[in-house]
Amino acid sequence: MIDPATLMGPLWTLLAFVALGWLAARRLAVDPRPIATLLIYLIAPLTFFRGLVLGGPTPDYLLLTAALFATASAMALLVNRLARGLLPPQESALLAFSAGTGNTGYFGLPVAMVLLPPEGVTLYLFCILGVTLYEFTVGFYLSARGRFSVRDSLVKILRLPLVYAFLAALVVSGLGFDVPAPVMEGLEAFPATYTLLGMMIIGMTLGRVSLREFDTRFIAACVAVRFGLWPLLALTAVIGLQPLLSADMAMVILLLGVVPMAANVVVVAMELGIRPEKGALAVLITTLAAPLLIPLYLSGMAHLAGL
Repeated sequence: MIDPATLMGPLWTLLAFVALGWLAARRLAVDPRPIATLLIYLIAPLTFFRGLVLGGPTPDYLLLTAALFATASAMALLVNRLARGLLPPQESALLAFSAGTGNTGYFGLPVAMVLLPPEGVTLYLFCILGVTLYEFTVGFYLSARGRFSVRDSLVKILRLPLVYAFLAALVVSGLGFDVPAPVMEGLEAFPATYTLLGMMIIGMTLGRVSLREFDTRFIAACVAVRFGLWPLLALTAVIGLQPLLSADMAMVILLLGVVPMAANVVVVAMELGIRPEKGALAVLITTLAAPLLIPLYLSGMAHLAGL
């Protein structure tokens, strides 16, 4: 069984960043909206570019990226259809976005590095790339549709640099170009910055939230999708594909299915102005629940899958 203590390090680090964001909003009156814009249009693309170049993409690894992109998109589209008649448009759009993603990076990666060998961590990283690509394409479009027209939503996606960063990284790797060492060294600061600011935005948003913003129905829907639908999907995939999967790949899929909600739910909601305070509350609740639920989920699912 997985020791809950394994998850406490990542959890306390993330919560410390959230607390810093709360203090920045409450004591310094810091506006999180420009930070969200900075994350989406500058820090995330450079982080994504660096990770893909360093990972050395191969056709097999990129197939994992494509598979996770397709899975995340399908989950989001399904939840978007189901949520339309149950929630107001903005909450429905936010729920649909969150349905396709999870905290695979800030929270899941440290856990993966403890549970998996180096080859397994590499598999996990290329799966994360697929989820991130979903966030800034299909996910961003679904979120934008909660407030904007189809045309305006598509224009917003075309302005997102992360897609172009992905294509640039593929060109660089495919043609065998060597990115100058000083450039790669300079990019080393971006992953940590991405994590820090991404979690601080949750705290900044919570610093402006009143109890009136607590939406039981919305939060229950988020929890049901993240800790209900996703674990079921992951377990079904592992059992169904077991003859084709290595033990490491099976554990990667199970871990992807049990991480808490993504901090980028708040980042994207902040950028588009679609109920970021409700997203922040849901993200915080699922993050706090993660150290209790993830060991139980992973141990039980691994047992059911015969791992």
